[in-house]
Amino acid sequence: MTSLRPSIAVALVALLAAPHCGARRDAKGIEQVWVPPGSFVMGTDDATLEELKALGPPAWVAKEFESERPAHPVQLTQGYWIDRREVTNASFAAFVKDGGYTTPAHWSEAGRAWLAKQKSDALPAPCPGERPDDPRRCVTWFEAEAYARWRGGRLPTEAEWEFAARGPKSLRYPWGGTFDAARCNVVDTQGPVPVGSLPGGASWVGAEDMAGNAMEWVSDWLDVGYYRQSAENDPTGPATGTIKVEKGGWWGSNAFVARSAYRHYEDPPDYGDKHIGFRIVSGK
Repeated sequence: MTSLRPSIAVALVALLAAPHCGARRDAKGIEQVWVPPGSFVMGTDDATLEELKALGPPAWVAKEFESERPAHPVQLTQGYWIDRREVTNASFAAFVKDGGYTTPAHWSEAGRAWLAKQKSDALPAPCPGERPDDPRRCVTWFEAEAYARWRGGRLPTEAEWEFAARGPKSLRYPWGGTFDAARCNVVDTQGPVPVGSLPGGASWVGAEDMAGNAMEWVSDWLDVGYYRQSAENDPTGPATGTIKVEKGGWWGSNAFVARSAYRHYEDPPDYGDKHIGFRIVSGK
């Protein structure tokens, strides 16, 4: 039998050795895509920030640019599965039906303290856009965390989310360097659209709606100066804080917040509104 060429043999060995690739459905039937270990430049460099300022962003966006500094190398040493799409109303309803709000194991200590103060018949909060395939919004960070535990996963770190969106090339948007309103539900829109409606906006790993529809909770606390002291390998954000980071643009907003490096800056973990959704990650 003819021997394989060395380059083909090496590629075949690498493929067979890869722990995962492509897509899967997790134990709850939710589709996820594999993000391999890798490195990228997180945040935004000074030249790009000056370019963005020249375009006249809203004042509330411009004042947050400093939190994207400095652009810095990040290495993610472990691969992970991330939801292809934002968590839907249908999937969150399954969590509720399965005792999501009454099973203490799904909730962190802080989450249980928050839950104890709520009226059980008021949860989950009603939210405009109730189609089954619309992204589930109007949930607090605590509720998103509990849902993630029910799924056997967790909320992504900011670095994991940003790498899944930008990839090794550190793209400005999931699809490239130029904003394209046709690829995301952001500009001049009146509400959410069903997840999966805009596959042309998928990231390098096939994750969708990372530039719009709903912005998304991640696990990290927000510290505007954190990037100046962030660990290079597998950063997880500050140990404590009062505000949780949200990533990605949202319907009815603008191109500046649809950038993968954007960090929303104002919401504590007990807050939720019609613009905030989430997705989860799972290990190997």
